[in-house]
Amino acid sequence: MARTDRATGLASSEARARLARDGANEVPEAPSHPLLRFGRKFWGVSAWMIEAIALLSWLLHRTADLAVALGLLVANAVVSSIQESHASAAVAALRAQLHVSARVLRDSSWQTIAARDLVAGDIARVRAGDFVPADLELVDGALQLDQSALTGESRAIDVRTGDLIRAGSVARRGEATGEVVATGPRTYFGRTTQLVSTASPKLHVEAVIARVVRWLLIIVGAMVVATCVVSLVEGMNLVDILPISLVLLTSAIPVALPVMFTVSMAIGARELGRRGVLITQLRAVEDAANMDVLCADKTGTLTENRLALVGAVAESGFGDVDVVRLGALASNEANADPIDLAFLRAAKSRGLDTAAEVVAFEPFSAATRRTEAIVKLDGHEVRVVKGALRTVGELAGLDAAAIAQLQARGDAEAEHGVRVLAVARGDGGAMRLVGLALLLDPPRRDSRALLDRLRAQGIAIKMLTGDALPVATHIGRELGLATIVRAPELRGATEQRAAELAAAADGFAEVYPEDKFLVIESLQRAGHVVGMTGDGVNDAPALKQAEVGIAVFGATDVAKGAASAVL
Repeated sequence: MARTDRATGLASSEARARLARDGANEVPEAPSHPLLRFGRKFWGVSAWMIEAIALLSWLLHRTADLAVALGLLVANAVVSSIQESHASAAVAALRAQLHVSARVLRDSSWQTIAARDLVAGDIARVRAGDFVPADLELVDGALQLDQSALTGESRAIDVRTGDLIRAGSVARRGEATGEVVATGPRTYFGRTTQLVSTASPKLHVEAVIARVVRWLLIIVGAMVVATCVVSLVEGMNLVDILPISLVLLTSAIPVALPVMFTVSMAIGARELGRRGVLITQLRAVEDAANMDVLCADKTGTLTENRLALVGAVAESGFGDVDVVRLGALASNEANADPIDLAFLRAAKSRGLDTAAEVVAFEPFSAATRRTEAIVKLDGHEVRVVKGALRTVGELAGLDAAAIAQLQARGDAEAEHGVRVLAVARGDGGAMRLVGLALLLDPPRRDSRALLDRLRAQGIAIKMLTGDALPVATHIGRELGLATIVRAPELRGATEQRAAELAAAADGFAEVYPEDKFLVIESLQRAGHVVGMTGDGVNDAPALKQAEVGIAVFGATDVAKGAASAVL
């Protein structure tokens, strides 16, 4: 497809043609009539068993038996249909995310249109606070993006001209223009929605019932055949044999078995509800008892989902408290930036004085890669900067060798899951490097103990995270998870190889929503009953695919809608 003229944008006629060809920028909902869905409940081994009894009762004019059989059949269908209605909530919540506006260049003028009307080739503008409505390739500007809807990670990323940004991201800072390269179900966000709508976990309760009924049918069938042979040898009429067959069927086959399972699981769900666990799909009660693998989302589940300043390394002439205090002075609580908040919390916990008159403040941007403030300290204006190591090092006048050492220190800390920032100050003259600040999203205090308890009960743990491999490996070690591999290794693997990788690894790094879905499927193909914990939109497909999808405290509505249990 030819690139769009960035000065004029698409013509309205061309946009309409592309909209007609490619469809709206939304995920289409597969049509399914409620009566058709209800009708499917009368198909299957359990349903056939009850239907056979109902048919025989009708032929023999046994009204009471017919009413009981039909009542059980309808009761099972109604209960099952009610449970299925929970699944549609997840897709509806995801679809609602795309109902936003977009600023596009068409016919040489900027217009505000519904995001669903975006087409490939549109030139769109994204500013701080905007929800990215489609996959865009940046052609101008720079942004700081929150990709937690895609990766679950709270850490923002910086993007510049030439980078691809995904639908579902949120612009925290900056301004940029991009060309739409994918819309609707072709975007990463759209594929996440489709994964939720197509996820179909194995129903172990139905499998148990079907296995019991299958063997009972074989036994009863053999008994009916033997009875018919003996009766015919004795000269009895075939019509006279039907009542005997009905007695055998109704006495030997537990027609109330499905209802019994439903009632027992409802009682279990009620008991779990008293303990703070809301069961949204009854099958999860039985599946949880058989679960042997638990996949746990890292950020917000195993970790606190907030950056914490865990240490500081001061340069000669300064102390650790100087790094923390000056970093806090170059922070603004109103911006709600995770890094700013980490410095402010650290300063407050240490009792440091951060009260100062702010003369000027420049928030972090992808272009400058730093946060800068001019504040009055002891009657003098002081310039304070914190940001990327190379950027701050160059501002402080470090030579190439010193900057290389800083970068090496940052890379070494990254292997331990730590993010390193530099802090510098200037008193009217040249800037001086004050020191380095070490930031980390630490594990929850009770995570290790909980995982140890689960392992003691025979449940294997798999950590899933969008973090890079060094960071994931460090967090994994703290939680007792030794073998962490990159999720991209699963994507090109055969089904057998993917299942082997999923079973052998203790966790996966660099994970996207479809990777979590793939891990769950691979484990299920290997015969495991899988649980999944999560809290974000990116966890929704895996939460629904898992036999036991658990939305943790504080989870989004999308995650709760896809899960079978909510804490």
